Amino acid sequence: MALVVFSTSLVFLSQTVKAADKKVALITSMGGLGDKSFNDMAAKGLEKAKKELGIESKIIEPGAVTEGERYLSSLARMGYDLVLTLEYGHADMVERVAPQFPETTFGVFNLVVDQPNVVSVVFKEHDASFLAGALAAMVTKDSNIEETNEEKIIGVIGGVDSPGINKFLVGYEEGAHYVDKDVKVLSSYANSFDDPSTGRELSLVQMNRGADIIFQVAGATGQGIIEAAAQKDKFSIGVDADQDYMAKGNVLTSVMKRMDIAVYDLCQKLNNESLEGGQSISLGLEDKGVSLSEMKYTREKIPEKYINKIDEIKEKIINGEIKVTNVAK
Repeated sequence: MALVVFSTSLVFLSQTVKAADKKVALITSMGGLGDKSFNDMAAKGLEKAKKELGIESKIIEPGAVTEGERYLSSLARMGYDLVLTLEYGHADMVERVAPQFPETTFGVFNLVVDQPNVVSVVFKEHDASFLAGALAAMVTKDSNIEETNEEKIIGVIGGVDSPGINKFLVGYEEGAHYVDKDVKVLSSYANSFDDPSTGRELSLVQMNRGADIIFQVAGATGQGIIEAAAQKDKFSIGVDADQDYMAKGNVLTSVMKRMDIAVYDLCQKLNNESLEGGQSISLGLEDKGVSLSEMKYTREKIPEKYINKIDEIKEKIINGEIKVTNVAK
């Protein structure tokens, strides 16, 4: 009997090893897990891959951007087949590290690294932000919506002044001015992705200047932006994930960037032996890589004609009739 059990255990162990023969590591961007945004969405995709594909996974939360090169190298040495980094500031590090580990595939997001063993994933966040700006411009001048005031002023707060963040900001402003060139767009930077207190303070400053809708593009810092809007009964706009639930009725919509889908897709290709480096994948409105949230808690507050207008603008962006500036190119 003992021999049978031992044999069964060996079979089980063999199956386990086979199921987990692909190893994927994920390095978060600054702010780490718990941001209810970019990092958490990526982790969600990795967790799904772990459960459904049987991969072995690891998540690293660096204490500083400068730690990136050390983690990229050590994870490759540890035999991880795919090493993903979410940190925009790791681009040069990936450029240096990738050639040293040709058997490892590296994945970067929001930027392009031209190396034969690097796969780059970029999103058309500017297009979805354009839709958010257009919606905000329509809503801010509607006196029938309780959360708005008499002034046509909206705001946006970024984490840091960088191409990856400004991609959202510029798209948002262009969308607002597409609808109404007289809408004023206030903008500021928190200089952090993990400081909700600063996010809240900057929101209050913008609201005191007349903004009744504030788009947060600041990771965990954005939690303070959303809280401030709810406190003052104004609107915020979420980012990366569907953050509408965080202040039901006071998050007008969210600009979603489907990091979960992107990470899972890379893991699936790795598992299927079809993942190839040296390529750049672009995800936009047409394939639901970016989108506005379904507005579950605010749709009844917004006139249907505004929703229809957004759908119309979306189709014009997809077919190329409207071209939104991408400052991150």
